[in-house]
Amino acid sequence: MVKKKVLVTRKWPASVEARLARDYDVTLNDTDTPMTPEEIGAALNEYDAICPTVSDKLPASIFTGDHKAQIIGNFGVGYNHIDVAAAHAAGLTITNTPGCLTDCTADIAITLMLMLARRAGEGEREVRSGNWTGWRPTHLMGTRLRGKTLGIVGMGRIGIATAQRAQAAFGMHVVYYNRSTVSQDAMGALEATALDSIDAVLKASDVVSLHMPGGGANSKMIDAEKLRLLGPKAMLINTARGDVIDQDALIHALQNGQIAGAGLDVFDGEPNVPEALMSMENVVLLPHLGSATTETREDMGNMVADNLDAFFAGRDVPNPVA
Repeated sequence: MVKKKVLVTRKWPASVEARLARDYDVTLNDTDTPMTPEEIGAALNEYDAICPTVSDKLPASIFTGDHKAQIIGNFGVGYNHIDVAAAHAAGLTITNTPGCLTDCTADIAITLMLMLARRAGEGEREVRSGNWTGWRPTHLMGTRLRGKTLGIVGMGRIGIATAQRAQAAFGMHVVYYNRSTVSQDAMGALEATALDSIDAVLKASDVVSLHMPGGGANSKMIDAEKLRLLGPKAMLINTARGDVIDQDALIHALQNGQIAGAGLDVFDGEPNVPEALMSMENVVLLPHLGSATTETREDMGNMVADNLDAFFAGRDVPNPVA
C-alpha cells in the first residue's frame, strides 16, 4: 500500500515526527525554517496532507484550482492564520488541536500576572545587569493579587482554567464576558459572575486576561476606547492572539499611564515586537510560550496524527474546524 504524502512545515517533537515517519511518506523541516505562503501553496499540489502551525500563513490566494491535498492538520488550536472559507471551498478538511494546551496556556497567563504584579521582570533585569544595591523598604514595590478582581474575556477552556487558578491560589474575584452561556458544569467549583459586555468586564477588573480567538470581528477588539475603560491601576494579560489588541493603542495607553501594565505572550505581526514595548519596564514580554511544554507539544502533534489517521481511514476526524 502506498503511503500518503504528508508535509510538516516546522520542526515537531521527535516522538511525533517518528510516528509520522512510520505511518506516512512524510517530509520534515529539519532546519525549522519558516515556509512562505507560496511554498505552502505549491505543496498543496504535491502532498496529500499539509500540517502547518500558527507561524505559517495560508491565505485565500493559495487555494486556487485543483489540489492534491485533502486535509490541513493544523498544529495548534487557533487557526486564524488559515483562510478557512477558501480552504473549505477548495474541498479541504481542516483540523486543529483543542483541549490539550489548556493547562499550559493558563499557567502562562498566571505567570504573566505574577511577573507584572510583582515586577519580576524588572527585578531579574536589575540583578543580571549588576545594578542591584541590596534590599530596601521601597524598592520595586508591586501589588498583590489576593482579593483583586480578575476579568476574563472569552470564558472557554483556557479562560476557565486561568480563572480557576487565580481564584484558588489568590482568592481573586472573577467576572467574565462570553458570547455564549457558560454552564456551571464547565466551570466546576469556580465562582464567577457573568457580565453583559466586554466593556463591563474592563470597568470592573483590576486584571483582565484575554482568551478569545483572533481574526475576524475580534481583530483589534481591545482598542483605544476599551483601554481607557481599564483605568490607571489595571493590568492587561494576553495569551490569546496578538491581533485582538490594537498594538499602537496599547503602546499609547502604557506610555501615558492609562493602564498600569501589560503581560504579553503574543504579538500582532510576531515575531516582530515594537521597540516601544521592549523599552517599557511596565510590560512583560514572552515569546509565545503558551503551550511550550514537552508534554503539551507532544500531545498536540499526536492529535494532528490522530486526525490524519482518521481521515485517511475514511472515519470522521476527531477535531474538525467548521
